[in-house]
Amino acid sequence: MDGTLSLILLLLFLWGLCSQRLARVELTAPVAFVALGLLLAEGLGVLDLAPSPGTVRALAETTLTWVLFTDAARLSFRALRPDLGLYVRLLLLALPMCIALGALMATALLPGVSGWAALYIGAALAPTDAALGATMMVDPVVPERIRRLINVESGLNDGIATPFVVIALAAVAASGSTSSAHASEGALVELAIGLAYGTVLGLTAGWLLRSALRRGWTTEAVAAPGVLALALLSYTSAVAIGGNGFVAAFIAGLAFGSAHAASQHVLLFVEQSTSLLSVLVWLLFGAVLVPAAVTHLTWQALLYAVLSLTVLRMVPVALSLTGSGLDRNTVLFVGWFGPRGLASVIFGLLAVEDLAPSAARTIVPVVVCTVLLSVLAHGITSTPLARRYGRAAKASGAPAAGPAVNALPVRGLTAGTTPGHTP
Repeated sequence: MDGTLSLILLLLFLWGLCSQRLARVELTAPVAFVALGLLLAEGLGVLDLAPSPGTVRALAETTLTWVLFTDAARLSFRALRPDLGLYVRLLLLALPMCIALGALMATALLPGVSGWAALYIGAALAPTDAALGATMMVDPVVPERIRRLINVESGLNDGIATPFVVIALAAVAASGSTSSAHASEGALVELAIGLAYGTVLGLTAGWLLRSALRRGWTTEAVAAPGVLALALLSYTSAVAIGGNGFVAAFIAGLAFGSAHAASQHVLLFVEQSTSLLSVLVWLLFGAVLVPAAVTHLTWQALLYAVLSLTVLRMVPVALSLTGSGLDRNTVLFVGWFGPRGLASVIFGLLAVEDLAPSAARTIVPVVVCTVLLSVLAHGITSTPLARRYGRAAKASGAPAAGPAVNALPVRGLTAGTTPGHTP
């Protein structure tokens, strides 16, 4: 174990040294660490990753909690107001359509998948991750407004999709037992408790931080580790009172971000911690999940992955943006850059832990295949499509491209991003 840990720490250090250079050849952190996990575990056999179920669950829950909290807390609703209609279209129209179409396609295409399992697949693969198209997100040739639109969507859709994943997982896990009829009802109660508790906790914590800063009791730098603890507290305490911790973390982040008066740099420590755990998740994905899923991969799962990244994403986006004033090229660009990333991987890890092996073997390979295909496809096309779209947007008289948008979460570990900047 000591040798494995030392190797992982060495890889993290070397990535920190070379990330700027590797970004020039489109090698983002997800691509790099998935490939390293596969190479070292399966190709060379020098990386022995066989974590216990408790370790996997702790890593998945902690990472998702910090992702949900920070993505929500760092948003500036004042800055989002000019394009609020576009965000509403993508999050409240396109996202539910993606989940519904994904569930229907899973029911029709994947053999042996129940209705609840199909809902899980649709919801787990609906959230996007802008970090997989990181070079596009910092490319000034793409209009700043469009980069911000894609980034904000990816920052919020994982939190909105989480309740659907939670309900579906609870129902699938309880299928065939005497409690199956009450599983989804229990999950709904947990969601309601998490929603109410997260709101109270986030608003209270934000008010306390604002008061402490105003009175000079603390500074933003000193308060930052406390915010890291607050994010985890929102999860653990919500679970302790019978609520859903993930929903509580997301709502607490929204409430905290709207209530405190500190700059977004107060979230820097949380974002850096999230970035560290996220690369461990990607390494685990490449070393453990991918090899295990390949043995159960079917042509139906591969076809679903292709459809998930194209039709099941791009059609809802196109429908939701009809009448928005965006031209066809922009709608296609936004529709394509919906990479499936960290949230989907964590949902897959939770499914492995929560479900019986037979159920997990049916649905987890679909998630793994879709994410792996997305890592490759969106990583390869990020720069060329960004340049092509940027030239077309400039020729059509679109607003001039602004400076690089630095709202991308630190977990993307991309060169040129600055943590804590709000869109």
